[in-house]
Amino acid sequence: MGADHDRGHDAEFRDFVLARRGALMRSAYLLTGDRGLAEDLVQTALAKAYTAWKRVRGSDDPDAYVARVLINAHISERRRRRVREWFPGSVPERAAADRTDALADRSVLMAALAELPPRQRAAVVLRFWEDRSETVVADLLGCSVGAVRSHAHRGLAKLRKNPELSHLFARNPVTERLGR
Repeated sequence: MGADHDRGHDAEFRDFVLARRGALMRSAYLLTGDRGLAEDLVQTALAKAYTAWKRVRGSDDPDAYVARVLINAHISERRRRRVREWFPGSVPERAAADRTDALADRSVLMAALAELPPRQRAAVVLRFWEDRSETVVADLLGCSVGAVRSHAHRGLAKLRKNPELSHLFARNPVTERLGR
């Protein structure tokens, strides 16, 4: 039974990875701001999830379980590294570079996110980029809903102070009048 059980375990884990790899990479990239670091972070999280797969699959929400492993691994790595990430002021030119405003905004936003402390960055990314509820974010970060609100508020306040991002936070007078 052992070998068949292991193959079933491996196949189930493989199916999970294939289904969730894209979302995990996106979250990891938003947390790290670097594709290589994101790949390393996803690999670390999946390795930890594989060793605890019986517990992961038995949880109420395996996706949330692995997301929490990913976030905890990111926070642990940031503490261990103690080296500030550095993002150049401009993206290096490429032969067929796309210079749309959206890409410029994204580059500036990624650099600004990199300046936030890990918990603030995680709260902002999970709440507003991934559109997760405060309760889910609190569970993923292992803190209270109030702490999530505080981290998100402080993170957004720092982002609002960035003059290159001011247009992203400008209020729309029409929706403001409507109370939205």
